[in-house]
Amino acid sequence: MTIPTLENNAASVIHLIGGEKGGVGKSMVSRVLAQYFIDHDVPFVGFDTDRSHGSLRRFYADYASEALVDQYEALDGIVEAALARAGVRVLVDLAAQTHEPLVKWMDESGVLDMGNLSGFTLKYWHVMDSGRDSIDLLAKLLDRFGHRVHYVIVRNQLRGSDFSLLEKSGQLERATALGARVIDLRLLHGPLVQKIDARNSSFWSAKNTAPAAGGPVLGIMERQRLKLWLHHAYGEVEKAGV
Repeated sequence: MTIPTLENNAASVIHLIGGEKGGVGKSMVSRVLAQYFIDHDVPFVGFDTDRSHGSLRRFYADYASEALVDQYEALDGIVEAALARAGVRVLVDLAAQTHEPLVKWMDESGVLDMGNLSGFTLKYWHVMDSGRDSIDLLAKLLDRFGHRVHYVIVRNQLRGSDFSLLEKSGQLERATALGARVIDLRLLHGPLVQKIDARNSSFWSAKNTAPAAGGPVLGIMERQRLKLWLHHAYGEVEKAGV
């Protein structure tokens, strides 16, 4: 199975950024993807499912809106956005504990079958830390969808880079057999993240806005670290095929 990329498929892509478990870095992955799309002139629309702490609406307000998972009409807008413009990327930041209502909507609305008929691709990004909970949630995800979606497994080094439990579990091998792409997101220095977040800044603004202009107060070396981190993250995103 060929996973669509910008080079080989003009169909729209719905990117679901999930992992179900809270605190694994789903929103950080969503922010990286949003900035990647902006920097590479890829048209995209963002949706936030977090009622109170939506990162896309906070950091990329011009591109994102709210989509409450308990309202089918709101979730319908995700598919409608994918169908409205060929080649658009639809980015959905899934808050913790939103997987089940999302799956219910997909099942009752025939979203997977509709994608096959209408020409959009559904890609699920499973963001995980190195703990057992993330592995168990990955197993449940693969059980639920099987071959019916494209997968990206994101090993987020938020709490460490040792993913030996995942490798020993057999779930990574199972996922790759289903065509999953596996990428790594390096840890971004905590105080640097805090400075960016304190100003509700996009990554672009953090890198390029001078302190006197009201941007994040980042030193020269902090900007350099952010630049290198983003460069690596973009390389991983491209491996995933966006």
